[in-house]
Amino acid sequence: MSARLKALNTLLRLAVRPTLAATRHPRLAERGFSVASRLFYPVRSAVYTPEAGAVKGLWVTAGPVASEDIILHLHGGGYISGSPKTHRRLVARLCQMTGLRGFLPAYPLAPEHPAPAASDAALAAWRYLVAAGHSPDRIVLGGDSAGGGVALALLSHLCREGTPPKAVYAFSPWTDLTLSGGSITENAGADPIFPVQKVAFLRDLVIGALAPDDPRISPLFATFSDRTPVYMSVGSTELLRDDTLRMADVLRATGAQVEVDIGDGTPHDWPIFQGWLPEADASLAKLGAFLKSL
Repeated sequence: MSARLKALNTLLRLAVRPTLAATRHPRLAERGFSVASRLFYPVRSAVYTPEAGAVKGLWVTAGPVASEDIILHLHGGGYISGSPKTHRRLVARLCQMTGLRGFLPAYPLAPEHPAPAASDAALAAWRYLVAAGHSPDRIVLGGDSAGGGVALALLSHLCREGTPPKAVYAFSPWTDLTLSGGSITENAGADPIFPVQKVAFLRDLVIGALAPDDPRISPLFATFSDRTPVYMSVGSTELLRDDTLRMADVLRATGAQVEVDIGDGTPHDWPIFQGWLPEADASLAKLGAFLKSL
């Protein structure tokens, strides 16, 4: 564990977790995330271009583009916060490492727009890219946190349609809104960000009329018929650690190539701290190598 990771975990435990525990309105969490995202490390070669078409979002490049493949990234934020702007630097770093272009679509947030609004918007973004001439087998589908769950739910849908992406990645994905993972209780005192008492509260804000095990919001219970390569990362002390580990088992049962990077004591969605946290850069480098090997 690097010195910076130790310092980050201390800061999260002393400042972020108590703030989240006391937050009672999702818009406060949204504003807090927006402010914090301004501190994420910038990528100097990055260029951000708004998409002016029917699907709003942000195109990202960072240095020379070396392939026709593109990244479709679905941002995190627990379904109640986050935007293409808050996650653009994360995607820029990944674009820099892979030589790909990235697209971050906007999607409606809960509780005003509960599930399956995010999943519906993700499918619309996928179809928009395909209609624009991007072949499904040239699209890398990814996301972080809630966005990682949306990406995996979309993968299941695309498997049924017979149009799977080239690959999928997910950082600390939320895959089980039944909250049945053992790590939710096992890591209740160890997770440096999330207060365990707020997990069910957040779930109830975002789930809408869906059952907790509906595959559109809980891809752990979805079916996967294609062997799309998948890369996932999760921290060993996260509340949602088992959402990733069990998801990996489901995907491996189909014969898919699945790589899981388990960070030792890393916080939820730690790749967003790229450029500052050595563990974040190392994990993104692993993902970059994974994608280049395909």
